[in-house]
Amino acid sequence: MSLIITILVVFFLGSGLVFFSAGAVGIIRMPDFYSRMHPAGKLDTLGIMAMVLGLAIYNLEHFSLTSLLLSLKMLLIVFFVFLSSPTATHSIVDAGIRAGLRPWTREKKG
Repeated sequence: MSLIITILVVFFLGSGLVFFSAGAVGIIRMPDFYSRMHPAGKLDTLGIMAMVLGLAIYNLEHFSLTSLLLSLKMLLIVFFVFLSSPTATHSIVDAGIRAGLRPWTREKKG
């Protein structure tokens, strides 16, 4: 595998790992349901986009029609996740609002 492709693959996989890790920390650290949905929706989408893009590039190491079609399918999955993840996050938040779940508010001291 050429050095440029290796660097790209490592960069995309590493950045995907960073996004997934930041999303996990954000889910743990946020105070309520609505705040936790933000890192779950945004950072997981970016993480899967970066990781699958890295895998699609890695798959093109031995270029053939089969590897090209497989990489194209991977990119179509990324496109589907890119469209559906924010929509699903919005639907889950809307269900929380309809169920009467109140947002977190800071308690005033004194």
